[in-house]
Order: sequence, then structure tokens, then C-alpha cells
Amino acid sequence: MTGALQGVVLAGPTASGKSALALALAERWPLEVISVDSALVYRGMDIGTAKPTVAERAAVPHHLIDILEPTERYSAARFADDTQRLAAEIRARGRLPLLVGGTMLYVKALRDGLHPMPPADAAVRAALDAEAAALGWPALHAELARVDATTAARLAPLDAQRIQRALEVFRVSGRPLSHWHADARPAPADADASWPVVSLEPTSRAWLHGRIAQRLDQMFAAGLVDEVRRLRERGDLEATLPAMRCVGYRQVWQGLEDGRLERGDTATVREESIIATRQLAKHQLTWLRSISSRQAHACDDAAGLAGATEAVLVHARRLHA
Repeated sequence: MTGALQGVVLAGPTASGKSALALALAERWPLEVISVDSALVYRGMDIGTAKPTVAERAAVPHHLIDILEPTERYSAARFADDTQRLAAEIRARGRLPLLVGGTMLYVKALRDGLHPMPPADAAVRAALDAEAAALGWPALHAELARVDATTAARLAPLDAQRIQRALEVFRVSGRPLSHWHADARPAPADADASWPVVSLEPTSRAWLHGRIAQRLDQMFAAGLVDEVRRLRERGDLEATLPAMRCVGYRQVWQGLEDGRLERGDTATVREESIIATRQLAKHQLTWLRSISSRQAHACDDAAGLAGATEAVLVHARRLHA
């Protein structure tokens, strides 16, 4: 089905209102949601992922949610394969496949294909984790800057998962991550036609920061600390797993590990979570702005949301024309 519309991507930074808009769109057009979120795939991680409620998932079919245990790993390649299959099934039912989320690497894998890349190396990752525990991630970020300045420049000093992967690639292959990216095949010419991107982007950074803080407060009030405590008590999880590196979970896990939360110091862990979530949102916006063909709409403005709604509906009508 190359070149034909296969599904619509509704993207945006965390807390920009993607899920709410998707549910509103479902009232106007028959659709099914495919989650584009590396955290929603995990069972038992509900509060800190802002997972759609049981009622929401009953009203609108959602896919790629609760498909793995937190001990498992999910990849961009698997996401692309799963999404191609699911989108075909949804179209066959006469509905619009609406991809909703902010894991932009997944979007890139689907639209552009994947970079050729060395496979993960458990021993190298373990060594990097040990170094980070002793020296801190900013020190490893500094090391990355020495061997791959291009990649280091786009990563925050505390972006543990991406710093680790960049250093892992360098140590395994002897070539910087930026070199592998430069060797990637060009994006297919039909990506925009097959998987158009409608993007929710705030005009006000303060608005988004306020939304992030409000949502984290709601998560803490709803029992995020207890949720992470239960995950820790399972005994089969550790802080280095991708699931436990998700924003919010990583900070609460550390707060339980070092005893701050047991001493009642929720405020510091909350602030760390807010800072990390803001960094995530900044990274997501950077990714989005690299997609020049995206249809960007203000998410902090009623007219912008109306524009985003109509943009998705235009594609939906094209799919069913």
C-alpha cells in the first residue's frame, strides 16, 4: 500500500492534550487508537503513564497498551511491524488508524525506516550503568561529548537512556552514533502520504510547564509512589530496565531507593520528576520540528485544537473516499 494513506499520526509533547483530542475525534469519526508510547506497553504501570482508563478503552479501541511485562523490552522495529499489521486490520474494519503519542523514535521508525545500528550488548550496558552509579550521568555525557560531540549536543546531561545507548554504540562498534545516523537510508518519498503527522505544539512554554506540573501532582495524589513501591517489591525488576527508566518512575524509584520518600520528602522527588518531564517535552518538540511536513497546531488555543481536529478529519475523509 505504498504511497496510499495508511494511518494518521497525532503527535506532540507530553501533556499537550493528545489523548483528549483523540477521544473527541472518536465521537466524530470511526477510529481506533494505536498508542505511540514506549511506557504504555507495560502492564502494571498505570498511574505514572497516564494510561487511558478502562472506560475510555471500552469506548474507543486502543492498541499496543498492556502488551508486555516491565521485565521485557520493546523496540522501535517491533513497533513499526506491529503498527503496520494493526493499521491494516483497522482499515479493513472501515476505521481510521489514529496513532497517538510522543515516542518520536517510533514515529521515525515507521515513517523513515531504521538506521543500521549495532545490536544491544548487555555487558557493555552493565558496565555503563556501573560507571554512572559511581560517576553520575553528567560525567558520562562529558565522555560522550569527547567521542561524539554531535550526539552529545542534542542530549541533556541526565538523559540516561540515550547517553547509555550512544556510548554503547561507540564502544561496540568504534564508531559514533552520529556516524551511523549519517549512513542511514533517506526517508521514503511517500512517508508523508502514508503516515501524515498532525502535531500539537504549545505557543507558550509556561502553559506546557503548568500542565506538566498539574499532571504530576495528580499522579502523586493518585498513588504513583505506591505504584512504584509495588513494582519494586515484585523482586524481578531493577532500575536499569527500560520500563523503570520512564520519566516519573525513574525519579520515584530513586527516591524509594535512597529513602527520601520514606522520610516524607515528596517535594524533592516531585521537582526532579517535573524537571525530567520538561526535558522530555523539549526533546519531543525538537524531534517534531525536524519533520518539516508536519501539520502543526497550537494545543494551548481553541482555534489551534479546532485546526488539528479538522486536519485529522481531512485525512480520514481521504482514506474513505
